[in-house]
Amino acid sequence: MAERGDTALNGTERMRAGRRLRSVRARATLGAVAVVLLALVGGSAVFAASLSASLEQAVARNGELRAEELAARVEAEGPGVIGQLDDDVVQLVDEESGAVLSASEDAEGLAIRFGDDPIRLDLDGEPVLVVAEDAGDDRLVLLAMPLEDELDAVSTVVGMLAIAVPLLTAVVGATTWLLVGRALRPVDRIRSEVEAISGDRLDRRVPVPASGDEIAALATTMNSMLDRLDGAARAQRRFVSDASHELRSPLATIRQHAELAAAHPATTSTEELAQIVHEEGLRLQGLVDALLTLARLDEGAPLAAHPVDLDDLALTEASRLKGLGAQVDASGIGPARVSGDERMLGQVLRNLAENARRHATARVALAVTETSGWATVTVEDDGAGVPEAERERVFERFVRLDEARAREAGGSGLGLAIVRGIVTAHGGAIAVDASRWGGARFTVRLPSGS
Repeated sequence: MAERGDTALNGTERMRAGRRLRSVRARATLGAVAVVLLALVGGSAVFAASLSASLEQAVARNGELRAEELAARVEAEGPGVIGQLDDDVVQLVDEESGAVLSASEDAEGLAIRFGDDPIRLDLDGEPVLVVAEDAGDDRLVLLAMPLEDELDAVSTVVGMLAIAVPLLTAVVGATTWLLVGRALRPVDRIRSEVEAISGDRLDRRVPVPASGDEIAALATTMNSMLDRLDGAARAQRRFVSDASHELRSPLATIRQHAELAAAHPATTSTEELAQIVHEEGLRLQGLVDALLTLARLDEGAPLAAHPVDLDDLALTEASRLKGLGAQVDASGIGPARVSGDERMLGQVLRNLAENARRHATARVALAVTETSGWATVTVEDDGAGVPEAERERVFERFVRLDEARAREAGGSGLGLAIVRGIVTAHGGAIAVDASRWGGARFTVRLPSGS
């Protein structure tokens, strides 16, 4: 058991180590270290090569000056002057045969090669640079300039760079690790806060750093998203609560009358109980149908796309309202065709017409027009109207501006929400303002299908 626990612990530690190596902080640090290391190594190599070449060129220039001086002395004083030198490695040779005519003490017995340009040789294990200078009469002065000091200087510089490059790379890596960690610290706080946010704690928000950078913008955007989620969650809870209340109301009415009829049969008749059950059942069915329609609209279910004559739908509703005794003005109904679901669009006209009939004092007007690629449907009444502050809220679910009248008329507060959902699904828009009689005027605009 202990071995299994140790194995699991080691596996967890390896996973954590792997995540750390894959983190942004680790990748940024490794990237910075790799770039700096490559730059320093390349720069050091170029510097060392340039230094070596520069020092060798300096030695060559000094050697050429010294060789010119010795060649002038040979021409003036004769070959014997070369043998008198004890600090230089010099030979006087015949240019044609290469025979040594004279040599300094340090150059005796040495085979010194030469060329038109200074050449690098090893003489007795020591690096030298050989410079040739014309001394007249087919003679050449060969001067071997030692390179040991210059090579030691280059070696010292390379050694110092070999120490400095890793140290500087380590400093850059440590600095990058600290700076990236400090820059990402707000991200970790945001992550911790988001991790603590649950479905019942959507009121919490992530901290926004005062840096004003991309991380602050991320935190602000995340808080905006949380605001939308919080609003959607509150709307969903309100919707569920309202739906439960609306569904409970007809069920409670049916149950109360059933219990009353069972306990006191003489107080009610079978016909009266059946009438109540029928009415409440219709109300319950209407609620369920409305909720299902809203659910389909929320899911974005595809709608049928067939030519629909809005004027026919409007004339049908005008005839229905007249049959119910309402005074309807249908003179503004003209031809207009859209592409969509005829049943859904018919429900839009039905809901708007029924809403106008419920709130009208005496008159209702329906109009349909088509201009500039848009079909417009207008339904207005001469009722109390919709207050300007409530003209957006009236399209929310279960919203009733007149609770008592809406319930008595059988309204559930879902009709206008369904209208907006259907209109939006067809690519249109709906708005409400004041009618010509001071009541409410609902205007629907849909893309024309002509």
